[in-house]
This record gives sequence, C-alpha cells and structure tokens, in this order.
Amino acid sequence: MTRWPFAALAAAFACGAAPALADLAVTANDSHSVNVNGAVTAAKNPKPDTVSVIDVGQYPPKVVATVEAPTSVVGAPTSIWISPDESWVIVTAATKIDPADPDKIVDDDRVSVIDLKASPPKVVQQVAAGAGANEISVSPDGTLALVTNRAEGTLSVFTVADKRLTAVGKVDLGNPKSMPSSVKFLHGGKTALVSRYGDNQVGVLHLDGTKVTVDERKIVTGVSPYTLDINGDGTLAAVANMGGGGNGDIDVVSLIDLTQNPLRAVEAYAPGISPEGLKFSPDGKFLAAACIEGSTRPGNSPFYHDHGRLVLLAVEGKKLRPVAEAPIGRWSQGIAFSRDGKTALVGSMIDRGLDVFRWEDGKLTAGAVLGVDSGPAAIRTSWP
Repeated sequence: MTRWPFAALAAAFACGAAPALADLAVTANDSHSVNVNGAVTAAKNPKPDTVSVIDVGQYPPKVVATVEAPTSVVGAPTSIWISPDESWVIVTAATKIDPADPDKIVDDDRVSVIDLKASPPKVVQQVAAGAGANEISVSPDGTLALVTNRAEGTLSVFTVADKRLTAVGKVDLGNPKSMPSSVKFLHGGKTALVSRYGDNQVGVLHLDGTKVTVDERKIVTGVSPYTLDINGDGTLAAVANMGGGGNGDIDVVSLIDLTQNPLRAVEAYAPGISPEGLKFSPDGKFLAAACIEGSTRPGNSPFYHDHGRLVLLAVEGKKLRPVAEAPIGRWSQGIAFSRDGKTALVGSMIDRGLDVFRWEDGKLTAGAVLGVDSGPAAIRTSWP
C-alpha cells in the first residue's frame, strides 16, 4: 500500500507518472520499534513500516511519496539504497514483531525492491537475505548487491538485473558473532569494506564476479565499528565507532586511507557519544556525525540527555577538525546531504522526524523538522 500527500499525488498524476525524478533522499521508517525509558520494545498495534521519498532539491525538503515496506532500526542507519537514476530502491529489514507474540521483536531477513517509476511507487519484489539483514549496497556497475546479516555473521550476495535481485550465495565471515553492519564498495567495484561491530574490526572484501573472498587484513579503527561511508573521490572511508554503546564514554570516528596498499586507519577524532550517523558532504570537504549523546538512556541515568548532537568536521587532508555543531532529536540515526551540500537531514527515531539544516557560510541553521509519521531508521541518496 502506498500513501501520498494529496498535493504530491495530484501533481504526479497531472504529469501521468510517479514523482518526477529530482534530488531524492529515501528513508526507511521503523514503526514497530519504540524506546520506552531506555529499553527498545515492540510498539503496540503499530502501523506498517514505510519508506519515504523526499525531494531535497528544494528547501525546505518535502516528502513526495510513502510506500509500505518492512524495515528496522536495528543496525547501521544505511539499510536502504537508491539507484543512481533514482528509479528504484532496495530496503532491508533486520527485525520484525514476532507473529506468535506481539510483545516480542525477532530477527527478520526480508529485502524489498521498490519501483519509483510505478504510479504510485510500489514494492515489486521481496527476497530473503539472512537473519538480521542490515545494510544493502550495490556495486558501481550495478550488477552485484551485498547485504550484511548481523544476526548470523554473514553477507548475502545477489546479482542485479532489470531492477530485480537474484540470490547467489552467502559469505561466512568466520565468526557468527561478528555482527557485520555496514558494507560499502570502493571505486572500481573490486573491493569492499565491511564493519564488524561484534569483533572490533573493518574487514576487506575482494570481488571477482559473484565470488567474494575475505582478506586476512583486519583494519582496526576503534571499538564496535558501525556505520561506513566513502567520500566522493574514493580516497577516504569514514567509520563510526560506537564504543560502549552509549555508556557515557566518548567515542571516535575514524578515517581509512584508501590510496595506500594495504588500506589503513590514519585518523581518529572524538565528536561525542555514540556517533551512529556518519556522512561525507558531496564534495568530501566535511564529515557529519550524528551523536546520540545518551538520549536513549533511562531518564534517571546520569548519562541521559534530552537531545542528540550533530557535529560537522572539516576534512583537511587526512585529518578532521570540528567546525560547527547543533542539537538534534533523540535516538539520532542516519544523515543525508542534498546534492549541492547545502541541506542536511538527520533522522530521529524517538521524535519521528528528520532534523533539517542549511549549511552555508560555515554555519548550521536549523529549519522545521520534517515529519515522516514513524521512526526514520535509515537514509540514503544516490550521490556520495
């Protein structure tokens, strides 16, 4: 089922199509998970999970379509992917409410394909990955997709053709508790990185057609590496290290130099507590970190804060330097920039919306929160 705002629906049908391609961001919205005084529990009688399509080519940005599709807040906030031509989307679901017990959340493995050119947009395929399916990434040539399966320590491999996925196997990472979270292809598509939250390393993958092998090289960036991003020119990767999981200790984000062989960590900077959201600006000159800052802790915790924090870091060679920050919502998640880098969106699960900022002349200026009627657990754009 697809829900459209009336104005967007009327405009789209006046043109005889789904929302016209623009500068689009897509969010995966988890309706079945809620935070109750520091504990993640199953929502009571939840609405279906959804995907929102957001036009970030205008300011303020606007939701232009909403499609029902399963997803989850569990895992790195990158569990959704949009094609370079903005015509289709893939979204994963790491968890769901237990069909046998509505008070319990269990692992899920569903991967859904959404056709944005359909009128209205709709789910056109659903396949199974592995337990705890988290990030989905597609190779630069568009022929291969990898999904991290956090609950079983594997990667699912799919071929991609005609906007459809075909399963071709799994890659065992050698540790069922490695909790692979984020996976990103490097430029050229022959190498990928995978963050292994459970065993504190970033793995290097080598790809030859559909064959994926795990390099012996282990890149150590910090404790509990989680969200990965690659800058636009393919020279640096950024890693969000979640440390103690919001236990009050400050955590670091790291840079990996992709120009050296072997690849290696070259920088670490501590922006705050639990920097789960992490994103390079499109020009690669800045790195944004969304720090949860204890906003998911119980209200009586000494580490509780009533908001998170967005920190913007200048990327100067292979070093990071803070340049701006602003308060954001609670249980902050993924970050996306508009194509021109002047608008930034940050998801907030508890506040069920996206904080909107303008980034101009070295200043972050907050705009109105963009509501998505659910918890925005992940966000991606088609550009770096």
